[in-house]
Amino acid sequence: MAAVLEAGSFRDPAGRVFSAGEQVLRTVTKVAAEQFAAASEAGVLRRLADAGRLVDFADVTDQAASYGLNDAEVVLSHPRIPFISYPYEWSFSLHKAAALAHLDLQLDLLKDGFALSDATAYNVQFEGVKPVFIDHLSIRPYQDGEIWAGHRQFCMQFLNPLLMWSMLDLQPSHWFRGSLEGIAPEDLAKLIPMRKRLNFTVLTHVIAQAAMQRRSVNKSQGSASYRTARLPRSGFEGMLDGLRRTIARLEVPSHRTVWGDYAQNTSYSSPEMEAKHRFCAEMVSAVKPDLLYDIGCNSGDYSLGALEAGARSVVGFDFDQAALEVAYRRAKEGNLPFLPLWLDAANPSPAQGWGQAERKGFAGRAKPDALLALAFIHHIAIGRNVPLDMATDWIVGHAPVGVIEFPHKADPMVQTLLSQREDIFPDYDHQHFAKLLGERARIVKQVDVLPTRTLYWYDRS
Repeated sequence: MAAVLEAGSFRDPAGRVFSAGEQVLRTVTKVAAEQFAAASEAGVLRRLADAGRLVDFADVTDQAASYGLNDAEVVLSHPRIPFISYPYEWSFSLHKAAALAHLDLQLDLLKDGFALSDATAYNVQFEGVKPVFIDHLSIRPYQDGEIWAGHRQFCMQFLNPLLMWSMLDLQPSHWFRGSLEGIAPEDLAKLIPMRKRLNFTVLTHVIAQAAMQRRSVNKSQGSASYRTARLPRSGFEGMLDGLRRTIARLEVPSHRTVWGDYAQNTSYSSPEMEAKHRFCAEMVSAVKPDLLYDIGCNSGDYSLGALEAGARSVVGFDFDQAALEVAYRRAKEGNLPFLPLWLDAANPSPAQGWGQAERKGFAGRAKPDALLALAFIHHIAIGRNVPLDMATDWIVGHAPVGVIEFPHKADPMVQTLLSQREDIFPDYDHQHFAKLLGERARIVKQVDVLPTRTLYWYDRS
């Protein structure tokens, strides 16, 4: 089967990423062959892969011709990650985990005489909530005295979003999504109040970097000083270690009580929840999905239930960052194949970047086998004025099988949405929804879990 180039793989002359059916392939070009061989022969790549810190790989160079990759020096095969996420979809804790994983990798590589050639956050993906590095070609021999070429990139894509969250209590997702290279120090510096500028990390990695960037823009000679700069290895390690200690301490002020409040106030014993769990588990047990989406996952109750019922992996999506923090904590503590991500369903991540294809949109990154959309559709149909037929199309279009919960107009949650606005939704009722769903899929089963809540199991396969 001929390999197809991934649209987002073009920036690195060291190699490209391809898809061939269910296989993910990575080529190594002549430009990077020597550096790759050094890392491979030193055993660095295999040790990291065996430890689960680097995505696994196998050398399939002898099959290069069958993939149409004859020009490659080396061809690697990788397992496919269930869902490719982007930094602007990560919760604070996911972003923090990714940053620490990157710094730990840098520090460990230096001990072996290697370093990372860049610091892009897009090279970190997640298996459950465990970060895994995916770019084997970024690992190359360390040159004594070299400066940290990825410093500015690390700040823009890791440190600055975390500082925006922890120091300003502002969610950086919209900003990051609108500027795919990250949050520039010169932009963040304008937001930080004077009383917080004396922080050493802010002074060193935000204010000073912003000043350096302004000077470099004003100078006609570009990178001469960059090429001649020297950074002793001890200084490099000290910078990495200092950033690691700082980031490890960061918290979001508004998130501090989330986990405690959740543990104290959440009940799992209501008859409604038990009925919903049974209904969802019945669908999951019948389908046994490799990948299930939980749209509107909240703190992950039904995501965890789906895993217990036989789903192999779950990606949850929610707009509420506090709920995502709880979901992250539960996934981490249970070591579960559950990845909770931020999503504005009325404005999901688009296809963007170079050629509007470098970063795939929400709908183009995976094909889940099943989904859950519990207590979700009213937020779109009433909260965001999306016609009910279009909201139904959007949900059903993501997976061939699923469970949708429809809160009736008399439901307290729907009434809350309608309490401060005119009711302009005459078609929002459960009979009309059942008709719409039945036109798009077979309704396998339905059940009223409350007088004002109906669950529908659909199958359009």
